[in-house]
Amino acid sequence: MTPEIITYLTFGGLLIVALVFDLGLLSKKHSHITIRKALWQTIFWVSLALAFFVFVWIEFDRTIALEYLSAYLTEWSLSIDNIFVFILIFSFFAVKEDQYARVLLIGIMMAIIFRIIFITIGIVLVERFEWLLYIFGAILVYTGIKMFTTNEHAVAKLDDNRIYKVIKKILPLTTVDNYGKFTHIINGKRYFTSIFVVVLMLASTDIIFALDSIPAVFGISKNRLVIYTSNIFAVLGLRSLFFLLKGASEKFAHLQQGIAIVLVFIGLKMLAEIFHVKIPVYISLLVILVCIAASIVYSITVANRQEKNSDPDIDKEIDLR
Repeated sequence: MTPEIITYLTFGGLLIVALVFDLGLLSKKHSHITIRKALWQTIFWVSLALAFFVFVWIEFDRTIALEYLSAYLTEWSLSIDNIFVFILIFSFFAVKEDQYARVLLIGIMMAIIFRIIFITIGIVLVERFEWLLYIFGAILVYTGIKMFTTNEHAVAKLDDNRIYKVIKKILPLTTVDNYGKFTHIINGKRYFTSIFVVVLMLASTDIIFALDSIPAVFGISKNRLVIYTSNIFAVLGLRSLFFLLKGASEKFAHLQQGIAIVLVFIGLKMLAEIFHVKIPVYISLLVILVCIAASIVYSITVANRQEKNSDPDIDKEIDLR
């Protein structure tokens, strides 16, 4: 049995055990997920991903392991950006809190299926037409520059969303909740509830994000194992991250700029290969770590400073002193 087959089997086994533990034991139907519980679940998924990194290091070599870690961190940071859009969708459709876990679970499972399909198609295309990597690189540079100069989360209205407009045109919709069911019958006619629309919106949103994230992983590694596992591990942690960050989106206002720099760097790295310039994987990992960490620290610092300046109680304390 080859190391690659052993690694795939190990990954599959870890995945099954983790899903049973996280979704079965920790997430009962209609249960309220507290920030503390979400934190422990996030630590669980991140620890599992890092444990797999150690396994890959032992089973293969340092290069593949570092490629996996770089790809996972990139996907994980993009997932955080994805979560803020999820929060907008839940708010727009006024989803009840006891429905969050179930809707996210369905959306994430759909996202995993779509990503596996996209990755498989991408691998086949890249192996046949290697020049596609340069197109991916150019797309990442353009996307990164656009992301850096615009604030995608500033517009909370989804009325103008193209996908939502298409859904409204082709499906009969109702605002009736119907206890979290996907459909509701009114006067003998079947209508789709807002919960069903939310699931479609979550899946379609992740597909759009995948158009950026999957090319980014191809820019880090061309190893199938790295591409598949880093993507799936990052997506699996989405649900716990959602509950952890649900009330703190303003704390990460500048994370988008850090991710944008990472995308531009990976895009330039892919384009540099035209001139036979290859950037070592440890430099890629260092750039990704620095950009993500710096943007998070800067975001939290700015948010805390703004909160402090706007707190009247603090102003009173300063006056008294």
